[in-house]
Amino acid sequence: MEPMNANSSRLDVIDALRGFAIVSIMLLHNIEHFDLYFSPGGLPEWLKLVDKMLWDSMFFLFGGKSYAIFALLFGMTFYIQWHNREARGEDFRPRFAWRLTLLLAFGLVNSMFYHGDILSIYAVLGLALIPVARLRSGTVLAIAVILLLQPYAWLEFFQALPNPDEKLADPASWAYFGRANDYMAHGSATDVWWGNLTNGKVGVIRWSWENGRIFQIPALFMLGMLAGRKGVFKTTPENKRYWSRTLLVAVLAFIPFYLLKSYPEAWHVGQAVQRPLLVIITSWSNLAFMVVLVSGFALLFYSWRWLEFFSPLGKMSLTSYVVQSIVGTSIYYGFGLGMYQSTGASFALAIGIMLALVQRQFSVWWLKRHKQGPLETLWHRATWAGSPA
Repeated sequence: MEPMNANSSRLDVIDALRGFAIVSIMLLHNIEHFDLYFSPGGLPEWLKLVDKMLWDSMFFLFGGKSYAIFALLFGMTFYIQWHNREARGEDFRPRFAWRLTLLLAFGLVNSMFYHGDILSIYAVLGLALIPVARLRSGTVLAIAVILLLQPYAWLEFFQALPNPDEKLADPASWAYFGRANDYMAHGSATDVWWGNLTNGKVGVIRWSWENGRIFQIPALFMLGMLAGRKGVFKTTPENKRYWSRTLLVAVLAFIPFYLLKSYPEAWHVGQAVQRPLLVIITSWSNLAFMVVLVSGFALLFYSWRWLEFFSPLGKMSLTSYVVQSIVGTSIYYGFGLGMYQSTGASFALAIGIMLALVQRQFSVWWLKRHKQGPLETLWHRATWAGSPA
């Protein structure tokens, strides 16, 4: 299949898929109160049941998958920019390193409001694309597969085999998140900003390490780059067949991984062995379902263009992501409206849907007047400062 050419620098399906990921991230963040976990008391039993069903359904659909879609598309975008510059005889890698530095700055600002920010992590792990950009596709795929296998979790597994029933301490990240709940619920805005940049950021990095995301994210970047090389998002009959086959394989892989993940007690192994195995199986389960979502979305997009509804958000994904953190934490945290105290999953999901619709309409309005979103424009201009863009 021919590689994507410079004129394909923006594919409609990519914008729509990125917008879909932004919406699903927003809905998850809302029902989590942006990591301020709290269940309001005094709710009727029927509403508690509905809340639990919504919570479980949302995390089944999007938990661990939405950020993975974002990571895949991050690698895809890198390929498009790389290819366009290569066509001009330029090496994009130094400029990409600077672009990641700028993304880190955006991420640190976003982290002040929401410690679960993914931009700063992407900015650091995105450096992994620089040494692989010119490698053969087979080599890049091999590296990605090794990372997806979760090598550190396997090391922990083998280390645990001599004492499989050893009782493990709680993951280190839990202590950081416990401290975070206090300043999120009761602290001032400056308490939250400082706490998120110090305590919260360390907790999120530890959590990402404990759950294998430090390995999975760069692997997804590389797979996105390979998807760009193969041109799999172009609208062709061959690609429709490709996504149909991919969907079938992903569904068949997801079912056993999900069942294994859901019932670890059925493994009949000690905690010291179970914990790293659960990290491995969970990461594979999420990866498989992410592929189900991506392939299903691509097939639907080729058939029904109504999914372009998400495109304005996808074209302004950086702005959308940062704005949802600022608005969301102002709604739920103690320094703002403090609505974590009164919103269960149902009410919070309704708020998330409303915010997504408002943000989508803002994106439509803005893009009628500008080529890019406000933060996208700033990022683009700073990236290409001193060079023709």
